[in-house]
Amino acid sequence: MKKVASSKYQVSRNGFTLLELLVVIGIIALLVSFATVSYNAAQIRTRDARRKADLNSMKDSLEQYYAANSFVYPTTCSTASTYLKGTWPVVDPGTYSYTQSCTATTYCICAQMETTTGGNSSSNVCGWAANSTYYCVANLQ
Repeated sequence: MKKVASSKYQVSRNGFTLLELLVVIGIIALLVSFATVSYNAAQIRTRDARRKADLNSMKDSLEQYYAANSFVYPTTCSTASTYLKGTWPVVDPGTYSYTQSCTATTYCICAQMETTTGGNSSSNVCGWAANSTYYCVANLQ
């Protein structure tokens, strides 16, 4: 057997190179940025869904009040809160207040959506034309 002379400059490969570490860190940063964007979008959709659910429950309670009180709506919207399972929502899940207008014959409650396609008020649901970021419910009778 022949012995191979060892070189004093022999490189041992016990760790990662700087380039390999930078590539891995870059990939992780990219994945984290995608996850953050997806998480924020999911939060926005969740808040919009909550606003719509709140408005629909307020509409249902006002319609129940109408049926139970000689076919007259309350002049103060929150009067119908006895027909809700919880309390009357005043502030939506974001930073806006619900816009409410109640008379003995009509009501209109609106909320501003965070997504540009979440609203329905461009069809004049409540008799006033806002942009499509508002979602409104109005009296059925």
